[in-house]
Amino acid sequence: MKGVYVLIFEVKKDIEAKIGALGNISFQKGLYAYVGSAQNSLEKRISRHKSKNKKKFWHLDYLLDSKDARVLNAYYKNAGKEEECQIAKKISETEILIPRFGCSDCNCKTHLFKIKDTSVVLNMDLSELKE
Repeated sequence: MKGVYVLIFEVKKDIEAKIGALGNISFQKGLYAYVGSAQNSLEKRISRHKSKNKKKFWHLDYLLDSKDARVLNAYYKNAGKEEECQIAKKISETEILIPRFGCSDCNCKTHLFKIKDTSVVLNMDLSELKE
């Protein structure tokens, strides 16, 4: 399967994490939504994000490596990469942006958001990825 996805995860307490070339970033306790894409093997990409035992490659790898970060759900849509940025822009209208995170391959301000609740994702045309 290929497509775009939104990963919902929680940060259990306020933390600071070194995020690759972005450097140290502070994350407040709460819910987060990360928008990504996988143009092949979407299920493997999401499983990789959930794993704690991996080589760090994407910005998200550094954050999810923390013992205080835990993936809760993943939602997806069979769509081209361009929709990844459309979803990120839609979420940015109402949620808190974490600047420059996960968007080094596009012109978006970010692909990571601190969210109040999951309604911003549940109101989109996405399906929950069941394992």
